[in-house]
Amino acid sequence: MQKKMLIIIGAIVVLFGALYFVIDYKNNQALDNNDNPYGKDNLNQATIDQLDDPDYGNQIVPEELNEEIDSGDPVTVYFYDPTCPHCQATTPDLVPLTEDLGIDMKKYNLLEFTNNYGIESTPTLVHYEEGKEVARIIGQRTDEEFTAFFNKFVLN
Repeated sequence: MQKKMLIIIGAIVVLFGALYFVIDYKNNQALDNNDNPYGKDNLNQATIDQLDDPDYGNQIVPEELNEEIDSGDPVTVYFYDPTCPHCQATTPDLVPLTEDLGIDMKKYNLLEFTNNYGIESTPTLVHYEEGKEVARIIGQRTDEEFTAFFNKFVLN
């Protein structure tokens, strides 16, 4: 009886080990087969799952964002977390809207990078000009609310 138990436990350990290596291999393949805009190899699974989603292109990393803000040029940044359900609902509406309006909206993944920008919840859309934040809209909003934000602060 004890011998059968050891065989079963051994089989379970081997299966979990194999599962780990299969998932690790799959994730490495996803990183290798997609452009990785994050500049690091140890991405969270939720980020890996979005690598080939066109709605999550135009990523910006902290160094680039700091340079953009410090340059004084206008920059609009969408701060999101891939695990946030409100972000998951907002992104598919917001990205096509910005594309239709001709807005170069950068995306900042808070799951991958530190929050040095005073973001308290996601999704958050921030517009910077002359090195300072000039407008912010927080939370899941309608297309009309986002359009009003863009017309007032970005397209003026």
